[in-house]
Amino acid sequence: MSRIGKLPISLPANVSVDVQGRTVKVKGPKGEISWDHHRTVEVKSADGSVTVEPVSTERLARALHGTTRQLVRNMVVGVSAGFEKKLSIVGVGYNAKVQGKELVMNIGFCHTVDMPIPQGLDIECPSNTQIVVKGVDKQLVGQFAANVRRVRPPEPYKGKGIRYEGEIVRRKAAKSFGAS
Repeated sequence: MSRIGKLPISLPANVSVDVQGRTVKVKGPKGEISWDHHRTVEVKSADGSVTVEPVSTERLARALHGTTRQLVRNMVVGVSAGFEKKLSIVGVGYNAKVQGKELVMNIGFCHTVDMPIPQGLDIECPSNTQIVVKGVDKQLVGQFAANVRRVRPPEPYKGKGIRYEGEIVRRKAAKSFGAS
């Protein structure tokens, strides 16, 4: 058995989990998420906790045991506390802002880059060089942040581009044209 998979998930007071067949629905103060788990594992909810058990001893069931438990835990954390990714923009004249349902970025191209904001995400720009992605679905928050970063990843010579807050960009030395 998986060491992580056999741990029960304790539910906060304001979160409810409903398991119907293979569909797991988690409802909390920040929203609601539903997910269909794989048939090789079984999810049970009782007495303020959720447990995940493999149906058989085959390799796939053992592999998905801990993964399923962690995905359900992420759903519980998402609807109770939420997830957040912060991005910072480095570069002269680089900026971002939210206009309606789009994230509009000026990041050194001859045109603005407009990215539609997926449903279920909340995007904020506290300053014109910061982007905050919030939501209840950890995968959706991380994927949108990665898509934004992919538009202009930080380059190694001057460090310009979009990076995660706290990310360390390894810089390269510029060419030297002196006599050797």
